Amino acid sequence: MNDLPKILESTTKIRFQDCDPFNHLNNASYINYLINAREDQLIKYYNIDIYKMARETAKSWVVGSNQIAYLKPAFLMEEVIIDSQLLEFNNSVLKVELRMWNKAKTEIKAIMWSSFVHFNLLKQERETHSESLMSLFNTVLNPIESTTFENRISSFKKRKM
Repeated sequence: MNDLPKILESTTKIRFQDCDPFNHLNNASYINYLINAREDQLIKYYNIDIYKMARETAKSWVVGSNQIAYLKPAFLMEEVIIDSQLLEFNNSVLKVELRMWNKAKTEIKAIMWSSFVHFNLLKQERETHSESLMSLFNTVLNPIESTTFENRISSFKKRKM
């Protein structure tokens, strides 16, 4: 399990139905692109299918909160790279950073911090992570220096891109 990547990455294309009249990705659509990419990455890299888990165990994750910053527009039919990493976790919550980049990864377009709450669908309440999940999270945890979202955004704005 030690060879699991800590930063997960995938590529997608910005589609017409998700854009505004200026051919920019609509603000609300960024969240969909980022969350969909994370779901696909979990299956590909960690073999975690949250929907299969929900069907088989009645447990999965729900979004607790999102913080997002839009730094550069993503354009119609542009190929973008989305990467994500686990920043922190506890017995029932995951905090993940998701980033959208241009294809060359020289320009960051958006950053989002999401908290995901482990949830029991039958009981309709928060669920504690299993030992195997906690072990996985310990293996792939990739914390950052920034302790606030605002500081993290500032650190990206200071970089020359």
